[in-house]
Amino acid sequence: MSTQVNALPRAAQRWLADRPRLTDAVWVGALTLFDMATVLDRTPAPPAWGVALWGTQTVPLLWRRTAPRAVLVTMTGLYALFQALGPIPTKVPGPFLLMLGVYALARRAPAAVSGALTLLTLVATAVTDALTGHWEPPRLGSLEPISVTTFVFFFALAWLLGYGRRRIDADAARLRELNRRLAAERELNARQAVLTERARIARDLHDVVAHHVSAIALQARAAEDVLTCGPLRPDEAAQGVGVIARTADTALTEMRRLLGLLSFDERELAPEPSLDRLDLLVAVATSAGCRVTCAVEVAGRTAPSAGMQVSAYRVVQEALTNAVKHAGPVAVRVAVRGDEARLTIEVENDPPGPGHRPVSGAGRGLVGMRERVAAFDGELSAGPRPDGGWRLYAVLSAAPRPARVNR
Repeated sequence: MSTQVNALPRAAQRWLADRPRLTDAVWVGALTLFDMATVLDRTPAPPAWGVALWGTQTVPLLWRRTAPRAVLVTMTGLYALFQALGPIPTKVPGPFLLMLGVYALARRAPAAVSGALTLLTLVATAVTDALTGHWEPPRLGSLEPISVTTFVFFFALAWLLGYGRRRIDADAARLRELNRRLAAERELNARQAVLTERARIARDLHDVVAHHVSAIALQARAAEDVLTCGPLRPDEAAQGVGVIARTADTALTEMRRLLGLLSFDERELAPEPSLDRLDLLVAVATSAGCRVTCAVEVAGRTAPSAGMQVSAYRVVQEALTNAVKHAGPVAVRVAVRGDEARLTIEVENDPPGPGHRPVSGAGRGLVGMRERVAAFDGELSAGPRPDGGWRLYAVLSAAPRPARVNR
């Protein structure tokens, strides 16, 4: 119940805030009526046009949001006209209503402009009062309503309040702009992170599928040769089919792990690839008929970072995949050396055997390796050897290289 009661004033405040012209009309109208009521009880009774002229001073405040300079000038002119015509013989309050115009001007105009116009308004009203006989000389400690000392104090107070509100509004606008930019930058970073993650997952999927499917294709061709060429050898064919099944199971396991990155349940994720799991890659390449030797020598008190190990794992995986696809069952040598700050990867394979039918590829594997190496400010070179084989050499660095200085 209390929540509903508190919500009503907030709803009314929002409703009025959305209708500033209506709000201005209501309070300016009420102020004008109150202003005229203050001079109705004078003796002798003032004329109607004099009361109306006195109340007209506050009407320009309806435009204080859009034209504060014109509002203050108009209010000052109406006050001077009222004092010059003198419709009310008795003394009336001084130009205190002009404080509202001063406040509006100081809130919406630059400090230099509002300060200068406020000073001119004060001088104009003081001169008007002096010429019309309403001016009293300033007296020390005097707080008489129509003393110049009081006018100066209240005009200065109105200007300071308006200027302070202007500063608050400017700071709030600047904070809103900064918040808008921060939100836009946060959204842009989130989108970029999504695109980066999608690209990484795409590279990993390509590595997994290309590596294992290449091994499956090679084993399937070997099984086909066993079944169609020469005497039937069921044991060798069954062994090849079994290797195909195990390779497919391994591919499905890794694909489930990669797809699990899109879920929120971390318990479904398999261990992240690392240098300790290179034996899985060696086993797959060996099952495809390659003679793989792998040497891993990592020194240092701490292991390389997880990101560096994942990239090294994927580079070796793609290199073995290319060896299986393009060279077939040949000797392959894998060497990974370095420490927590730098890893060197070297993969070499012998030339393909006679009659080998290479598996076609899309060329994305080498592009993916270059991107992974570039992410660690490394180097990558790949090309044929003089004997017809292939060599891949990659360097991953945890620390950025020093910038070059042009001399």
